[in-house]
Amino acid sequence: MKRTAMTVGGTRLAAVALVTAVLFGVAAPAPASAHPHDPGLLQCQGTESVSYRPGITLQPRPIRVTVDGRFASCTGGDGTVKSGGYHEEFTIVTGCNNLLEGFRSRRTYVWNTGNSGIRNTGDSSTADISGSSTAAVGQVVTPATGTVTHGRFLGHDLLQVVLLPQPSALQCLAGGLTAATGATTLSIF
Repeated sequence: MKRTAMTVGGTRLAAVALVTAVLFGVAAPAPASAHPHDPGLLQCQGTESVSYRPGITLQPRPIRVTVDGRFASCTGGDGTVKSGGYHEEFTIVTGCNNLLEGFRSRRTYVWNTGNSGIRNTGDSSTADISGSSTAAVGQVVTPATGTVTHGRFLGHDLLQVVLLPQPSALQCLAGGLTAATGATTLSIF
């Protein structure tokens, strides 16, 4: 009988120790292999600049689009990604009235993983993304989702949201929309 009481008391003591450890942030160390292979959630904030040649007008026509994205600040993950960016060039047939159509793309994000600010061009993530845009309160909101298919964060999902100014009727009627710059955020989880 006394032995049972000690076992129950020992179980209670172990449970109290576990709860205390969780409440005060003391935990058993994870296996060494869990740390480098689990980057967790990465959050980046920056800007995206887009240029259109020739300018986008009401009449749909072939447009050469150049996209430059820069993430000035990235946090999370395993702590090594400090900033990053991407660059794309492609041609689409579009006009001001169909700028919001859906898309599919392959985007490569190049990461700065050093403290010196020098970009490590060998450290990148390539993702297959898709999305579509909506116009809201004078902005074109473009969420894109996808999965990293190559490089850092392989197999992780992502969400990137880009906010660009909505083209005005005057821009579409005159020489056309030739450029836009706005905020972008990226989450890899």
